[in-house]
Amino acid sequence: MLKFVLNRLLMALPTIVLVSVTVFTLIRFIPGDPAALMLGDMAEPDQIAAMRSELGLDKSLPEQFLIWTANVVQGDFGRSIVNDEAVLPLVASRFLVSAEVVVVAVLLASLIAVPAGVIAAWRQNSLTDLALVGTATILLSIPTFWLGLLLLLFFGLKLSWLPVLGYVSIGSNLTGGLLYLVLPIMTLVIHEMGVLIRMARASTLEVLRLDYITHARAKGLSESAVLWRHAFKNAFGPTWTVIGLILGNLLGGIAVIETVFTIPGLGRLMVDSIFARDYPVIQGCLLFVSLSYVLVNLVVDLLYPLFDPRVVAE
Repeated sequence: MLKFVLNRLLMALPTIVLVSVTVFTLIRFIPGDPAALMLGDMAEPDQIAAMRSELGLDKSLPEQFLIWTANVVQGDFGRSIVNDEAVLPLVASRFLVSAEVVVVAVLLASLIAVPAGVIAAWRQNSLTDLALVGTATILLSIPTFWLGLLLLLFFGLKLSWLPVLGYVSIGSNLTGGLLYLVLPIMTLVIHEMGVLIRMARASTLEVLRLDYITHARAKGLSESAVLWRHAFKNAFGPTWTVIGLILGNLLGGIAVIETVFTIPGLGRLMVDSIFARDYPVIQGCLLFVSLSYVLVNLVVDLLYPLFDPRVVAE
């Protein structure tokens, strides 16, 4: 087990380095001069040159990368050009808002979709199976922004059950904060259920065809015991991997949902920073999202042996 953990940690290091280089390089391709943007249109050339020197933009790209990497390791992501706020606390606070929506949505989608996919596999080619697969296909085909707008129209405007736009922190107002999060969470749950139902069904069907399932049935075990005690654990491994991928993707790609529901999360911060050409914040957001994705997938890899012990044996 220790060897497995060390191998996964060592495999993550090159990914982190590659991500850092990619983020740094992409930001340098964005047109515009951060120094000129910070000083405004009325700045003199010597003022711009002095600011470039202060920011280290007058150095070569390798030198800039080493300086930036050293600062990031120390927790210094720079300061926002727009409001002169430290980037790391700003990004972290917005990330927590996004995590409230994403983590709850993925958890609820998993609790609903995984058992549904297992049942669909158990009742293969039945009306139940066809209904669940058809529903999953429809859910996969609906764009999240369109689904969010439909939910806003129905539950917010027509029925007036839930607030339409805005955000209230759960820490300041638990009830109000939860009401504002219902629609964005519901949107993500409905969409991601389609992926998880199909994945859980496919992996369960594969396991149900194995010899040890036939042996368990030959011993006289009930179908429910065969399904949940023997098939489910081995079938859940591939689905667990997909859950990790969905979680990582949503943490970095929730900008559309946050824009539709005006949630001040990390995706909304990134979009606003792009329009404002706030390079340090864009760079901080990209790096934070990329590292979060790597971390989530690392955790998924480390927990995978709980569902398939053969992984460690290999």
